[in-house]
Amino acid sequence: MSKKEIALWLVLADFVALTAFAVYSEGLVGFVPAALGFASGSTWGAQIIVDFLLAVTVALGWVVADARARGLAWWPFVALTLTLGSIGLLSYLIFRERAAASRPVELRGAAHA
Repeated sequence: MSKKEIALWLVLADFVALTAFAVYSEGLVGFVPAALGFASGSTWGAQIIVDFLLAVTVALGWVVADARARGLAWWPFVALTLTLGSIGLLSYLIFRERAAASRPVELRGAAHA
């Protein structure tokens, strides 16, 4: 396991723990009041939602293109991201690292060409 993969696992584990704590503390739909804060006139609430949607759209576009270029399945990670947010994106990065490490050395550079 590479240092990069270990770092990604640590970030994923920490984020899953934070998400689990948030669900435990405030419930499964506890994010709704914060996410919909713009309904009460908060322009920052609207900005955060739009920013998140733009970032996820760009990230998912990259995941699909990158996975196709590498011959990897992309749809499970899109589904994970649409349901669990960054957990799906981090999972793809780990999957991508593991797939790259299992390729023969002469093929590793070909995926980036």
